[in-house]
Formats: sequence, C-alpha cells, structure tokens
Amino acid sequence: MIPDFQELSDKIDQLAELTHALRRENAQLRQANSALVVENMGYQRKLGEASARVAALLEQIPALEEEIAPEELPVSEEAQ
Repeated sequence: MIPDFQELSDKIDQLAELTHALRRENAQLRQANSALVVENMGYQRKLGEASARVAALLEQIPALEEEIAPEELPVSEEAQ
C-alpha cells in the first residue's frame, strides 16, 4: 500500500511540475502576443499613413493633367 502512495505522490509532483511549466510558457506566450499586437498596430498605422499619401497623390493627378496645355502633351506616333 505504501508503494501505491509513493507512486501517487510522484505523479502529483509531476503534475505540479507540468502545471508550473505550462504557466511559465503561458506567461511567455502572453508577452509575445502583446509585443506582436503592438507591432501590428504600428504596421497598421504606417499602412494608414501610406494609404493617405497615395490617396492624396491620386487626387493630384487630374489636377496635373488639367495644368498641362494640350500642345505640351506628347503626341503619339499614330496621330502624326
């Protein structure tokens, strides 16, 4: 009967060690996840800024075409 208790005690010790290891791993994964969330937010901000710059450039294109006089536009070979 004592060997049974010793075996049960050993298994409880193993379970406790595994529980501690999993808690440490969980804490590390939470920290890594938090770092990735912050990194992702930075990328989203940069993407938003780039999108706004592209939109501003696209809005300027028609304005640039209107500013060029027709005689300044390049003539295609077919029109010559």
